[in-house]
Amino acid sequence: MSEIIKLVSPNFSDLFEPSIEAGKFPDGDTHVRIPGLAACKGQEVVILHRLYPNQNEALVELLLIMDAVRYQGAKKITVVSPYLPYARQDKQTVDGEIASAHVICNILAGAGCNRFVTFDCHFLNEEGDTVHGNLNITNISMSKQLIDQARKLFEGQPFEVIGPDDGAAYLVETSGGSTLKKVRKNYEGDKIAYRHIDSMEGKFDVKDKNVLLLDDMISTGNTMIQALEKMMDAGAKKVICAATHGLFLYNCLDRLRKRSENIYSTDSILSPQSSVSIKPRLEDLFNPQSKLF
Repeated sequence: MSEIIKLVSPNFSDLFEPSIEAGKFPDGDTHVRIPGLAACKGQEVVILHRLYPNQNEALVELLLIMDAVRYQGAKKITVVSPYLPYARQDKQTVDGEIASAHVICNILAGAGCNRFVTFDCHFLNEEGDTVHGNLNITNISMSKQLIDQARKLFEGQPFEVIGPDDGAAYLVETSGGSTLKKVRKNYEGDKIAYRHIDSMEGKFDVKDKNVLLLDDMISTGNTMIQALEKMMDAGAKKVICAATHGLFLYNCLDRLRKRSENIYSTDSILSPQSSVSIKPRLEDLFNPQSKLF
C-alpha cells in the first residue's frame, strides 16, 4: 500500500520542516539534495516549494527536484506552490508576444507534475480543478480568510467587498461583493512589459461606508491604487486593501498607505504585510479525506 511522502523545500521552512537541501555551486548553478529520496519509490509524493521570489531560480530548483523524484520511481507527483509565476502572462496581446503562463504549465507537466496545487491563480476565474495547457491545476481560494481578517480590522462594523479587477470576480462574489471593470491601454513604444490602465468603472455606492478592496495580487499596486482613489473620491468612510499574493513592488505600499486604513496579504509570498496564513488550507490537503490523494 502506498503512502504519501511530503518533501518540503527550504523556502517553505516558515510553514513546515524542510526535508530538501538547496544551494549553489561556485559558478551559480543550482544544487539540490534530497536525503530521503529512496523512500519516494512507488509512493505518492507531494513537493512543497515556493516559486517566488527569484522565480527563474526557483523554477530550476523545482525541475531538479521533480526529475529526481520521477527517476526514483514515484507513483504520483503533486506540487504545492502558493504562487505561480508568469501567471499574469496568459494571453498574447501583440504579435509575437509569448503567452508564458502556457509555456510554464507545459514545462511543469512535462517534468512529471501530475497535479499542481496553487492559490488564487491569476488566469483562473474560479476555485477548483482545471487544466491549463497540459497541467492539471487545483486552484484554492483564500477569499474567506482574507474577508475574515477584514472583519477583525473593521472591528465588527459592516463593510462592502469590491474587486478592483473583474478577472478575479470569484473572490468577492461569495460575499455578495461587486467588481470594477478595468481596461488597459496598448503597449507604448518599445515598453512591452506593462500596459497602463485606461479606465476603471463599476456600479457601486460606497458613500459613508467601509470598503474592503480584494484582489488576487498586488504587484506594482497601480490597479489597487486607482481603485482606492475611486472609493475615496466616492465618499468611502474607510478602505482596506487586501490580496492573496502581495508582491508590493516599487513604492506601492507607501502610495497605498496614504489613503487606505490597512494593507495585508497571505503568506503565500512572505512580507511584513503577510497577516493571513495559508497553512490551515495546506494542512487540509493532507487530510485522509482529501480528494487529491
